[in-house]
Amino acid sequence: MKRRLALVSLVSLALAPASALAQAGRRRRQERREERHDDVQDRVAEAMTGWTRLGERWVQPGGVDHDVIVVTAAEGTFRQVALRVEHSALELFDVTITFGDGQTFSPGTRLVFGRDTPSRTIDLPGGNRVIRRVDFRYANLPGGGRAQLELWAR
Repeated sequence: MKRRLALVSLVSLALAPASALAQAGRRRRQERREERHDDVQDRVAEAMTGWTRLGERWVQPGGVDHDVIVVTAAEGTFRQVALRVEHSALELFDVTITFGDGQTFSPGTRLVFGRDTPSRTIDLPGGNRVIRRVDFRYANLPGGGRAQLELWAR
């Protein structure tokens, strides 16, 4: 009886990593499906609203994160930006927009976004501007999974 119990325990221990790997693989496939669906929705939104999606970043779980979305002059000039958070809640600490001439603009943005919520429209100083890059400092909120932050402009 003890021998059988030991054998069952060994088999369970041996299969646990395989099960965890299979579960992680399923999770990654589901995330990729959701992202492809999300990209299709973004293209439809661009066509219908006049807003252009300049980029997106996935926020890594745990702790404060910093990311950059690089934008080129080929994307055009813009007078307004907006942010959209998808898939999970997010706390946004700071946004810094760097324009083509090197000037920077940091709108007051210490905000908490719920899942699938947009920011207000942020008017850029000086009218139509080339955006060179946008720096973000943010963190996922506990218990919600990975958030995706999108940058839109018009």
